[in-house]
Amino acid sequence: MPATSSTLPTRRSPSLRTRLALWAGDAAGWASRVTGRGAGVAISGRVVLRMAPDAVRELATDHRIAIVSGTNGKTTTTRLLASCLEGSGLQVETNATGANLASGLVGALKRADLDGVAVLEVDEAVLPLVIGDLRPEVVVLTNLSRDQLDRFGEVRSVANRWRAALASQPGCRVVANARDPMVVWAAGASRTIWVGAGTCLRADAAACPQCGSLLAWDEERFQCACGFGTPPLGSRLDGSALRIGGEEVEVRLLLPGAWNVVNAAMALTAASEMGIAAADGAAAMARVAMVGNRRMAWVLPDGTPARLFLAKNPAGWTEILRYVAGGTSDVVLAINARIADGRDPSWLYDVPFELLRGRRVVASGERSLDMATRLRYGEISCSIEPDPVRAAMLSGGRDVDICATYTAFTRLLKRLDRG
Repeated sequence: MPATSSTLPTRRSPSLRTRLALWAGDAAGWASRVTGRGAGVAISGRVVLRMAPDAVRELATDHRIAIVSGTNGKTTTTRLLASCLEGSGLQVETNATGANLASGLVGALKRADLDGVAVLEVDEAVLPLVIGDLRPEVVVLTNLSRDQLDRFGEVRSVANRWRAALASQPGCRVVANARDPMVVWAAGASRTIWVGAGTCLRADAAACPQCGSLLAWDEERFQCACGFGTPPLGSRLDGSALRIGGEEVEVRLLLPGAWNVVNAAMALTAASEMGIAAADGAAAMARVAMVGNRRMAWVLPDGTPARLFLAKNPAGWTEILRYVAGGTSDVVLAINARIADGRDPSWLYDVPFELLRGRRVVASGERSLDMATRLRYGEISCSIEPDPVRAAMLSGGRDVDICATYTAFTRLLKRLDRG
């Protein structure tokens, strides 16, 4: 039966103040693009929020919204979840560029279709600030580990803020990583579907977040005498097979690395909670070849084949180094210490660079000397070249893997894209 005008979904119109702010934000974004200063997403959102502080709440009203947050894997998990929903015919809007602060959410929300879904990557520190305005249907929590301590603070403080924020949304369903004690603590009082995927994340959770005692561990579980421990799983990844309830699906990706299989397990579980058949979701995410503009394979100006990896913190670096260590390529380690990277590079001593012993390594980036010092303590010989592209071309045409912190990574992408 055709819908009548009284049954058609309608968007509640934003206030005049917010409409004017959106117009001004569009103008600011346009100016940023035409002057070559940037894509215009962040400045547009900042202008909107300066003029209309309630814009996120107004734009989110009446929408189905899914949030993805965590230290590592947010952008990829967001893309994979969006692909699952798109594959089932839903209209999906997302902040695909990774603009995950409140300013970045504005652009996605203003484009979102009322009959579709907004899948939003949200910075872990911003999540408690926006969850009340977004009122999400599902929240996906990937992991929590040290990342920019000068900005976020200690990991447990983030977990406590998450726990309080989730408690304020009792109707929200949470899909959470059961192998991370900090995530388990954050989501432990919510309506949570626990995903068992990957190895237990021990580095930043030696002590129980509930009572402070040391946790006991085995390969897949953690437990404390106070009763806190690994919760019952609603979804479990064994190799590349994901079991959701009574169903099992194979997770096959074009994206490399075991960490992306874990991201896929989180996304597929969330999609299932949103009514998508697991097999359909798995088929859709298997077609994802690139996330945002993070193209991996490049050819350098001298013809050298290169792979580019983003690594932001000890947990992320560890996963990528395990992957890279299995090959024979030369390796460039590009380290910056700007605001987006975290200004304190002492985290270098928490990363197992020793995995690269015996490989040809070049220390690069603005903090190449810090990197070289860390490698020397790890008994790894290295060359030093601050420019990552020149560092990669020192390989003399051999394959090279470039592992870079955030600002080094994004600058490299722009340089390589310009040719």
